[in-house]
Amino acid sequence: MKTLSESRCYGGMQGVYSHASTATGGEMTFGLFLPAEAEEGPVPVLWYLSGLTCTHENAMVKAGAQRWAAEAGIALVFPDTSPRGEGVANDPAFDLGQGAGFYVNATQKPWAPHFRMWDYVTDELPRLLFNTFPLAEEAQSITGHSMGGHGALTVAMSFPGRFASVSAFAPICQPMASDWGRKQFRAYLGPDEQLWAAHDSTALMRRLGFDGPLLIDQGTADQFIDLLRPEALAGAMTERRQGGTFRMQKGYDHSYFFVSSFIEDHVSFHAAALMG
Repeated sequence: MKTLSESRCYGGMQGVYSHASTATGGEMTFGLFLPAEAEEGPVPVLWYLSGLTCTHENAMVKAGAQRWAAEAGIALVFPDTSPRGEGVANDPAFDLGQGAGFYVNATQKPWAPHFRMWDYVTDELPRLLFNTFPLAEEAQSITGHSMGGHGALTVAMSFPGRFASVSAFAPICQPMASDWGRKQFRAYLGPDEQLWAAHDSTALMRRLGFDGPLLIDQGTADQFIDLLRPEALAGAMTERRQGGTFRMQKGYDHSYFFVSSFIEDHVSFHAAALMG
């Protein structure tokens, strides 16, 4: 693992690191914020999965989460959204290829050799982090924005007991029924839609639900709301009688102005679950 940068931040340390990844077959970069308490021992950790076109850097720089994480004494992990580099397949469209991994393990050409983001964020990167940094493996929560909200919800529901809480900002809620999902799932996973259901949060909500606190924020002025389909997930939560909070925030769009407006709520929400 290489240290790319480390900067003092709210009494803690914001680092950026890279490492050779077996899952993606190339070099991966991630951000990690450690609060001051990490100098004394392992701290709880909140995973933040980013959206389409993002790298590890977008949320790390724009969300403003470090301030609230430092107050709560929890770490923040900012993985990248896809493999990158020479020899990694790409597409001219912004919603497929590099920057658009969708947190799945691709099985189709030309994506299969590198696009294994499910294994990366659920197995390889956690093992690296917990073996290297003072993080408490038994105290994890997860959140994300847009494509990353889709990833946070599907990962949380697929690993019962791993995460104390889950939240999402404007998640892609029903990718099997949206152009933000059908296109990518067909490219990465092939035409068999039965294989797609494991990565659809609405389908997972109906089948599995989440045994813990859940928070979702969605802006009413989100320019992509028809692609996100929040009504589908809200309906599935109601059908299952899933405990949780689903908030429609009047006038907010899809940008990091929206995320930064409510990041304090989300960090505090996760801190309560992690510390409780």
